[in-house]
Amino acid sequence: MGRAFEFRKARKMKRWSAMAKTFTRIGKDIVMAVKEGGPNPETNSRLRAVIQNAKAANMPKDNVERAIKKATDKDTANYKEVLFEGYAPHGIAILLETATDNNNRTVANVRACFNKCDGNLGTSGSVVFMFDHTCNFTIKKEDITMDMEELELELIDFEVEEVFDDEEGIIIYAPFEQFGAIQSFFEEANVEILSSGFERIPTTTTKLNEEQQADVEKLLEKLEEDDDVQHVYHSMEM
Repeated sequence: MGRAFEFRKARKMKRWSAMAKTFTRIGKDIVMAVKEGGPNPETNSRLRAVIQNAKAANMPKDNVERAIKKATDKDTANYKEVLFEGYAPHGIAILLETATDNNNRTVANVRACFNKCDGNLGTSGSVVFMFDHTCNFTIKKEDITMDMEELELELIDFEVEEVFDDEEGIIIYAPFEQFGAIQSFFEEANVEILSSGFERIPTTTTKLNEEQQADVEKLLEKLEEDDDVQHVYHSMEM
C-alpha cells in the first residue's frame, strides 16, 4: 500500500473525539457551500459532498436541513477558508485549514497555541510545499463489479494515485484538482459515494522518540481544540 493508505490508517487511529466538534466542522462546510453555490444539492456539487459527509458522520438529517436553511439567511456570517503554516517542536511541519468569520481572532488564537507549545507560526508558503493536496472518495463496494486493478485502470484518466479496499468501502485518492471530474464520473455511473473530501499528505515524515512526540502532540491537541480549526496536518511519523 502507498502513502495515502498509511496516512489514512494513522488518522483513523486518532479521530476527533468530540462528536460536537465534528458537527461544528460540517456545519461550517455547509455554510460555505451554500454561500458559494446555493442551497440546492442537485446543482451544488460541493454541498452534495458535504451532505454525504454529514451522513457518514451520523449527523442527524434535521441538523443538516437546519444548517442549510440557516446558511441561506443573509444575516448568517460567511466563513473564509484560511491556511496557516508553521513548525512544531523538533522541526515538525504543521499545516492548518481553518474556517473563520473573524480572521484577527483566528490568527491570535493560532499564534498563541504555537507560542505556548514552543512552536513557530510561519509565513505563507513556508511548509505547504511539503504536503500533497489530495481528494478522496469512499464508494459503496456493492456498486463495483470489477476488481481493484480494473477499477484503477478505469480511473487512470483522472490521475488516481491509490485505490484500496477498506472496511468503510472502496477508497480512492487522487490530485485535488480531479475532485469534480471524479464526483461526476461516479454519479453518472450510479455508484454511491459514501463520503468524500480533501486531505494534505506529507511528502516526507520525521520519526521522533516518545518524549519528542509528546511535545508535538501537545501542540496538535491545542490546535484541534480551537473552534476555527477544521483540519490539522503534520509531518510527524505516526
